[in-house]
Amino acid sequence: MDTGHPATPADKVTEGLHVIKTQMPMVYGAIQDKAHEIGKDAFALVRRGLRGEPNTFYAFERGYVVGTPFSHGPITDQLAGLMVRFGCAFVCIFKGADGAAAEQEANDGAA
Repeated sequence: MDTGHPATPADKVTEGLHVIKTQMPMVYGAIQDKAHEIGKDAFALVRRGLRGEPNTFYAFERGYVVGTPFSHGPITDQLAGLMVRFGCAFVCIFKGADGAAAEQEANDGAA
């Protein structure tokens, strides 16, 4: 039995928030900045990404990775891997306001 990973989405959110607040200061700051820009929706996007919903929130800093990779749009899992490999200090990606349009384009093969 693997007890090192959260078993439920609520546990994943709690663990992810703890990692962000204690180990990822630049990502934490970026989340706060986003909340100043768009309000509480920023926190909802973070929680959705931490629960495993793709294309909502994804971040990494100093070897820690939280959220769920984007499958289309500004960054993909492959690009994120290259960014880590070649030394980006941190990356914090949120679903944009036009996220639904981007998702539809990707599903239509236009993205």
